[in-house]
Amino acid sequence: MSEAFKYGIDQLTVGCVLNIAAGRKKAILTPEVLARIKASYDHVQTIVSRHTVVYGINTGFGPLCDTRISEEDTRALQYNILQSHSVGVGDSIPEEVARFMLITKAQSLAQGYSGIAPATLERILWHIERGITPLVPEKGSVGASGDLAPLAHLFLPLIGLGQVWYKGRITPAAAALQEEGMAPVVLGPKEGLALINGTQFILSFAVKALQRFHNALEAADIIGALSLEGLMGTAKPFDPRLHAIRPYPGNQLVAQRLKLLLENSGIMAAHVDCGRVQDPYSLRCMPQVHGASRTAWQHLMELTTIELNAVTDNPIIFSADDTISGGNFHGQPLAMALDYATIAAAELGNISDRRCYMMIEGRYGLPKLLIEDAGLNSGFMIPQYTTAALVTENKTLCFPASADSVPTSLGQEDHVSMGAISARKLNQVISNLEYILAIELLYAAQAVDFRRPLKSGPILEACHSYVREKVSFARKDRIFADDIRALHTIITDQSFVRLANEVATIHQLPLNGIYHDQFGLY
Repeated sequence: MSEAFKYGIDQLTVGCVLNIAAGRKKAILTPEVLARIKASYDHVQTIVSRHTVVYGINTGFGPLCDTRISEEDTRALQYNILQSHSVGVGDSIPEEVARFMLITKAQSLAQGYSGIAPATLERILWHIERGITPLVPEKGSVGASGDLAPLAHLFLPLIGLGQVWYKGRITPAAAALQEEGMAPVVLGPKEGLALINGTQFILSFAVKALQRFHNALEAADIIGALSLEGLMGTAKPFDPRLHAIRPYPGNQLVAQRLKLLLENSGIMAAHVDCGRVQDPYSLRCMPQVHGASRTAWQHLMELTTIELNAVTDNPIIFSADDTISGGNFHGQPLAMALDYATIAAAELGNISDRRCYMMIEGRYGLPKLLIEDAGLNSGFMIPQYTTAALVTENKTLCFPASADSVPTSLGQEDHVSMGAISARKLNQVISNLEYILAIELLYAAQAVDFRRPLKSGPILEACHSYVREKVSFARKDRIFADDIRALHTIITDQSFVRLANEVATIHQLPLNGIYHDQFGLY
């Protein structure tokens, strides 16, 4: 295991969150950070003892901010907020994403501006290390004042309430704590508010989306190149000179990757002088379309990395004499980027569907519907119906949630980001995209087989062989849903992309580009 990550000192990255959540990397609190947290906690105790009016410490919340809370009730206030704000509905979010929420919240609290007790933060780390993960409903956050409802559910187990994943089953938190010999945490002033103020729900879904979207981008280039081979398209539009005079980095990267994927292709060499003037856009413009989606991914990655190391609490405690009630909990910075990434992911599926349609048209020497006996067999007619349905579903999910705002908290919170919806929608679109790519891969492998005995280059040949280990060439109709599921699995488990990268490394082809080098997501 690599060197431990130090909360509050080291810079958290997407790759680091993934590794901590998977148990591949240990994360700790150093004595220096614990001292910083204790100092912030002591500032809060001083504020309470002095009766200095500070929001959320000795006042009510939201529209009740002018209601004073007595010193003896400041602790009860924190228990009340965790319970009253636990109003989430719907299915539980994935356990992995809830673990991301714990990790990202720990990094925010470890900065030492939230007034949390060291023991409370240590209990959060205990949950992470023991794999005792709270259940969090997926709906109920408006993405401002923090992700209040999801975070309230996330931290109910600290006080012995709510439910957790424990030893492979859903268990009342109180029962899990009892079995572990642990007592509920005793919260002090400000702690409940510190726990639920923040953007960790939005942020954690962004982390998951970045991992999944990156894999889809990598797969889309490879699958698109296979489709181009099956359709006997040209590699000329990927010439680096073309992209040097319109030098978007994402476009240049995709063009470079496509050129490498098609290098030493026997199929490509066999139709150099075929007389075809130019290919349809879905082949010719892959660098521009896939590249634009990569640019959106890059932008979201940059903003997410900032948010991973930000303090999104309120109020911020600089000292007992210096507190600020601000708006660092507002989710707009990520919400807008998540909506942009949603469109980018949807467009990756849109162009993939167009390539699917082209492969079943019976053009460029391919049989109609990619089957030798069309008529008796419907062949690959209907999987494209599925891509069409998924593409349209994705379009309906592209309305930007961040463009909407419904006032809450009796108007005190009169502009909210709706970023939690943006984050969930992006992951929904990626789920559909993964199936669209699986169907294109099914089509592309079938199309390439009609070009035999000609062969592709080494990377695409290896990818085609891997597909054929899972799905055979179709000579007649069968249940294609089984094939789609099999190819969906090798896309979502990342083995398809990993294989391409391994073959590229063997053949010394720099396929990985800047994305792997910079972020190490694989």
